[in-house]
Amino acid sequence: MKIVSWNTAGLRSALKKGFADFFAESGADVFCVQESRLTADQNEFHPESHPYEYLYPAQKKGYSGTLVYSRIKPLSVEYGYGEEEYDNEGRSITLEFEGFYLVNVYVPNVKNDLSRLESRMRFQDTFRDYLCRLSQKKGVVVCGDMNVAHKEIDIKNVRSNIGKAGFTDEERQKMTELLEAGFKDSFRTLHPDTVKYTWWSFRGNARANNVGWRIDYFLVSDDFFPHVTGAEIYDSITGSDHCPTGLIIDQTR
Repeated sequence: MKIVSWNTAGLRSALKKGFADFFAESGADVFCVQESRLTADQNEFHPESHPYEYLYPAQKKGYSGTLVYSRIKPLSVEYGYGEEEYDNEGRSITLEFEGFYLVNVYVPNVKNDLSRLESRMRFQDTFRDYLCRLSQKKGVVVCGDMNVAHKEIDIKNVRSNIGKAGFTDEERQKMTELLEAGFKDSFRTLHPDTVKYTWWSFRGNARANNVGWRIDYFLVSDDFFPHVTGAEIYDSITGSDHCPTGLIIDQTR
C-alpha cells in the first residue's frame, strides 16, 4: 500500500502546476493533501481512480484545510480530533483501515513573530494524546506538514534560523516528545544520513539553490513500523513551496 502526502499551498493553484499529473504518476492508494484551501463547492478534482474522498475545510474560507483521496474504502472517518480551536481550521482527518489508522494533519504554524507559539504547544500536547489513544487500538500512521525541522540535518541554514518559526527549541522538543511517546520518523529511520528537504521559501531563489527545510513527515507507531518498506521525498516535484512525501507499507510482513 502506498500513501502520498503533499501540502499544496492551495489545491486549485497546484492543479495549474502539474498536481494532476503527479497524482496519476505517483501510484498512490491513498493521497493526503494539506492546506487545500477549499470548501466542498470549490473542489473540482475528483479522480475516478480514487472514489473515496474526504474534505475538511476550515471555517475561514481560503485557509488551511485537509483532504484525502483513497482507492480503498476506510472502515470509518473522523474529522478533527475533539479540540475546537484547531478543528475549526480543518486540520486533521483520521481514516481507519483494517490494520491501522491514517491521520492526515496540517500542524499550526507559530507565525514569524511566534505569536501562536503557546497555541501550538497546546496543539502538540492534545494531538499527541489523541495519537497515543489511537495507538492503543491499532497501528497509527500520521502524515503531513508538521511545520518543524526536528534536527539540524533537516535544515540547510542552522545558525541563522535558531529560534525562528519552525526551528524553535519549543517546537523541536514537542516533536521529540511525540517520537518518544512511541512513534518513528519513517524517513529519518530508513535514511539516517540523507539530506533532503520538503519545503523552500519563495524568497531568495531558495528552491533553485536547495536552501530548504524538512518539515513534512510520515510518523509511524513503533508497533506498526515493521510493516514499513519505504519512505520517500519527491523533491524534484514542483507545484507548491512544499514537495510530496511518500510511504510504502506491507501489511503481510
